[in-house]
Amino acid sequence: MADLDTYLEEWEPGPVTDTDSLDPERSQALAAVLETPRQLFGETELAPLWHWVYFQEWPPHSALGSDGHPTEGHFLPPIPDRRRMFAGGRLNITQPLQLGQPAERTSSLAQVVVKQGRSGEMVFVTVRSEFRQGGALRVVEEQDYVYRSGESTTKNPHSERPRQVPESTSEWQLEFTGDPVRLFRFSALTANAHRIHYDEPYAREVESYPGLVVHGPILAMLMTELARRSRTTGRVATVDYRLRAPVFAGEPVLVTGEPETDSARMAVVTAPDAVMAQAEVGFE
Repeated sequence: MADLDTYLEEWEPGPVTDTDSLDPERSQALAAVLETPRQLFGETELAPLWHWVYFQEWPPHSALGSDGHPTEGHFLPPIPDRRRMFAGGRLNITQPLQLGQPAERTSSLAQVVVKQGRSGEMVFVTVRSEFRQGGALRVVEEQDYVYRSGESTTKNPHSERPRQVPESTSEWQLEFTGDPVRLFRFSALTANAHRIHYDEPYAREVESYPGLVVHGPILAMLMTELARRSRTTGRVATVDYRLRAPVFAGEPVLVTGEPETDSARMAVVTAPDAVMAQAEVGFE
């Protein structure tokens, strides 16, 4: 196979702009899935990262590949047998988006880099999105994706971890176990048809996971939500998160937080002490 750089030589997708009405019903549905306490569900302001249930894309069913992802997409790199992983991102909130008011999102390709990993070449793509209401810039987001080409050469590389809640001395703590029903509901809310989240035979036999995979965005939201519900003053202004390893359905995790003066260090850990995700949440 040719080097992945070869496929990307003329790939320069331009910016795209779309809009959404930000209807409150979708936020209410997400609050039910995450079991967000009523006092934290804003009637007018969109909570940090909750824009992920808005600005959705629903391609025709015939446009999906065997993995459930679209076969074509504006910011999908043109490499053969593409496999995608959500790696992390950054969020900066100048002012929260307001529910029930039209919002505009302009997305552009911020960076594309080919790197050599343990399983071969990988393409790192960063997409930057700016969110405006009434012409005013309110939120800026960058999302990092990693793509590889072809099947994994290692089958079932993920060993079983202890099915117990980790212990921690962190000041903020939240236990969580993803189950298939919650994963299915979150997939529906975010228009995510990737089969690793709801089709266990596919996840095991094709993508070599030991079970259904908990969505990376759920882990990022859990860390942000724990910081938001635990902090007594100020609002979330920034979120910088990194997804380090997959979490699987039925696997208990502990979301932890260590508050600092104007920020908090967050993590998702499994027993005995493996870190699956990390975040730095800043307050204003």
